[in-house]
Amino acid sequence: EVAYDLYNLENKHQQVGSGMVGWLEYDMEAYDFLHMVKDKMQAKVVRYTSVLPKRIKKVAVCGGSGSFLLKEAIAAGADAFITADFKYHEFFDAEEKLIIADIGHFETEQFTSNLLVEIIQKKFTNFAIRLTEQNTNPINYLF
Repeated sequence: EVAYDLYNLENKHQQVGSGMVGWLEYDMEAYDFLHMVKDKMQAKVVRYTSVLPKRIKKVAVCGGSGSFLLKEAIAAGADAFITADFKYHEFFDAEEKLIIADIGHFETEQFTSNLLVEIIQKKFTNFAIRLTEQNTNPINYLF
């Protein structure tokens, strides 16, 4: 007989999770918001849903493949959801609810290593860290 243990995976810390929701300092027109996201996140392309006639103020974000959080982003009242790896049919789930801005998996995670270095350096002041300069994005774009 195979020995095994089963553990219930439950988030006991409701303030910790895979994504975040926040507010822009000033609300923006949808296209201005999409251009700003593309520029700030250094994304070559932005795949997005139909633009809604409302301004963008509340934004949900999830690094990497965040399509599984779409319902939560909608429930949180987000005007836009920045993430990556949405499949074609999943874009339909956001219709008339919010704008999905799919900027690419690498693009949503590229600044994480800098944040981790900052956290580690604050926590361990005598710990030497060297951040790689290697680009690990396997995706290229032809325009």
